[in-house]
This record gives sequence, structure tokens and C-alpha cells, in this order.
Amino acid sequence: MSDRPRANRSPAKQYRRPKKDPVRILAFDALRAVDERDAYANLVLPPLLAKARERGDFDGRDAALATELVYGTLRHQGTYDRIVAACIDRPLREVDPPVLDVLSLGAHQLLGTRIPTHAAVSATVELARVVLGDGRAKFVNAVLRRIAAKDLETWLEDVAPPYDEDPEDHLAAVHSHPRWIVSALWDALGGGRAGIEKLLAADNERPEVTLVARPGRSTVEELTTEETEPGRWSPYAVRLAEGGEPGALDAVRDGRAGVQDEGSQLVALALANAPLDGPDERWLDGCAGPGGKAALLAALAAQRGAALLAAEKQPHRARLVARALAGNPGPYEVITADGTRPAWQPGSFDRVLVDVPCTGLGALRRRPEARWRRRPEDLDGFASLQRALLTEALRSVRPGGVVGYATCSPHLAETRAVVDDVLKAGGSKAAPPAELIDARPLMPGVPELGDGPDVQLWPHLHGTDAMYLAVLRRVG
Repeated sequence: MSDRPRANRSPAKQYRRPKKDPVRILAFDALRAVDERDAYANLVLPPLLAKARERGDFDGRDAALATELVYGTLRHQGTYDRIVAACIDRPLREVDPPVLDVLSLGAHQLLGTRIPTHAAVSATVELARVVLGDGRAKFVNAVLRRIAAKDLETWLEDVAPPYDEDPEDHLAAVHSHPRWIVSALWDALGGGRAGIEKLLAADNERPEVTLVARPGRSTVEELTTEETEPGRWSPYAVRLAEGGEPGALDAVRDGRAGVQDEGSQLVALALANAPLDGPDERWLDGCAGPGGKAALLAALAAQRGAALLAAEKQPHRARLVARALAGNPGPYEVITADGTRPAWQPGSFDRVLVDVPCTGLGALRRRPEARWRRRPEDLDGFASLQRALLTEALRSVRPGGVVGYATCSPHLAETRAVVDDVLKAGGSKAAPPAELIDARPLMPGVPELGDGPDVQLWPHLHGTDAMYLAVLRRVG
């Protein structure tokens, strides 16, 4: 046997199992559902959080962090994509979507939260080991360390073109909106740089939870607690403090009050406040799902002895409408019907609301994923439907009656263009004759409503979704 000493050998490194972080795993699962199933985070996240609480994995702070990770990542996805693309040596489209979701979650922790750098990197790498495997976790680690080398402001200087060279793409990069949406919002808003920057920034802020006390069923006083404060514009609105739980209030659990953006409340109130000659007995909500505006209209109608017919084309949404109206004191009926092929006689109603299907560009605060899902060509798909719904609404109202045309989109192709086209066709076989009513006095106390006669609400000016409303009176 040789007397030569053996070379020193390092002991084999023992494999360490990745640490499972329930908060980040849940956030990843929510992002995958949004990406794979075209789901919406506001529908996916609550049941995931509820299951985590049932398992004992979560407390209130964990739920708040998971919510911030999901919504923050979705809101700033466009910016993070540009930054990640600058840190890798392949086109972004060649990165597997699950890997990109993990990188985006990590980028948000590094650039959009106060989580310390070392904690953000290590926690995201551990997540990658759990959901992607050790091999791809090394790639994630390398990319995150490149991202961590700069702060967000420095990264934006690198990935956003100068404003003077390309204003729209600069704003798209800085405020994380697709360029075509920046352009459309700017056209609708008008004005210079300051207004559009405030609007885009407001789209990236967490919206307040607003409640509505349905008249005759609940009151603002009943909803007033240490966690609430009065709404800004609607006499039936109450704003909930951050972290407040609507379901903790008896009136919300009982259906006497509900969660409803103040902009939606203002639209329903404006229709109810529109001046009317003659009878005021029959109201119609021609696109009633999921039921928020219908519930408020039914309560207002009941106070006047009027009846509401709530029509919704999709059966599952019609069931939501029926649930929202259950217990209303006045006469109402919910039917499954297509507003473009009415199940009622022409001229049957005194007031009609059509809150038409649209791109939803006015609610990007609540559904941030919609900005990445929508395409310019989607406008063409809605155009004929919106015109048909408004035309049939005018046929459904009696001469002298009023129609409210509403949409949760400020895009001019879904707002003024639709109204103008239907008005131009008025008096022909295509559409009944109608005239616009100035909608601004129908929202008393609300400032900065523009030149009229229609109204466009804005997140940065009014704290609401970007709801549009035109009020028309049928003539002849």
C-alpha cells in the first residue's frame, strides 16, 4: 500500500430542500391562473386567500402582502417586462411564461416594494426552486441580481425612450400601459402631459372600496363605522378604509348595501334625476348584469312607486342580478333577454339605462390585467353591439322618455362616436329621433365634468372608474 498521502477532498455538499413560502406560492398561482386561463385576479385571489386562511397558512398581514404582490406585478407588468428583457440574452417571448411570472414577482419586490434586496432575491429564488426546479432557479437568480443592481428610476432611464423623442412610448414604459391605450386615453382626455401622467399614475394605484347604501333598505349612517368615511359625490356612498372587509357589515351581508364604485352610483342617479314630462312608472335596465346599477335603480324606482325591469342576456349574470335585487321593497322583475332583440313592446318605458359591454379601459385600476389582454381590434367587436343596444334603448322608451348610455371606457370609439352615430341615424328606419340632455346638472357637486352635454368621469379627477354617460331624450 502506498505511503503517499491522499489528496484532500471536500465533502459532498448536502442537498437542501427549498423553503416553501405560502405567500409567494399563492401569488405565483394567482398569476398563472390569470395567464393560463384568462382569469381575473379579483375573481381568482379571494378563494385562494380563503383556502390559505382555512389551512392556517395566512394571517391578515400575509394576505395583504400576497394581494400587493399579485396586483402590483400585474399593474407594472409592462415596465418589468422591459427591464427583464434588458437583463437576458434572448427575446422575452422565448422565456417560458412560468419563469417570466417568477421574474416579474421578483422584479416587483425589488423595484416596487420596501422588501430588502437580499430578502427579495432569496425569497424569489426559493420560490423558483419550488415551482420551477433548481436548474431554472439559477437562471432566475442571475437575472434578479442584474435587476437589483439599479433602482427603478435608473432602470426607467435605460428602458424608456426620452419623452421628447417618443412621448407615447415613454409614458407606456414609465406608467406600464400598452402604447395604444396611452394614445387612446390621451385623445379622450385632451390637454398636455400633466393630465395624462396623472391619469396613468391613478390607473396604477389601488382603488378604494366604496359601498352603496341602497335607498329604503339601508342608510349611510348604518354603514358608518370607525373604518368608513362618506363618499365624495354620491349621497348613498361610503368609502371603506384600506384593509376593511365589506362582508363584516350586516347590511352588506344582507344585500341591503353593496360594493359599488361611486362612478357607477352617479350614472344610476343621473338617469333617475333626468327631467321627465309625463308618467314615470316603468324603468328598464337593458344590460343589467351583474346587478349593481339595477339594485340602486330598483330602490330609487320603488321610492317613486315605479317598477324596474332588469334584463340581462347571459343566464348566469341574470342570476347575479336577481340576487342583487332580492328583498327590494318595490316591484321589479329580472328576465334573461337580449337588449338588441327586446322581449318588450316599443315605447314601453319612461327611463332606460344601457350600460353597454366595452373594453373596460375605464376600470384598469380594478382589473390591471385587462390592459395586457385587450387589443385595438377589440373595439371593432364591440362597435356594432354598442350601437344596436343604444338604438333599441331609444325604441324601448316612449317619446319624451330618457335613455342613459353608459360605458366603463373613456375610449372615444366607445363613447361619443357611438352616440353621434345613433343621433345622426335618428328619424330614419335605423333609429328613432333623439336629442342630448346636458348630463352635468344631473351630477350635482361633481367638478370638472367638461364641456358637456355628455359626462366623462376620471380616476385622477374624481376618484372613480372612468365612467362615461350620455343622456338622450326621445323626441317625436
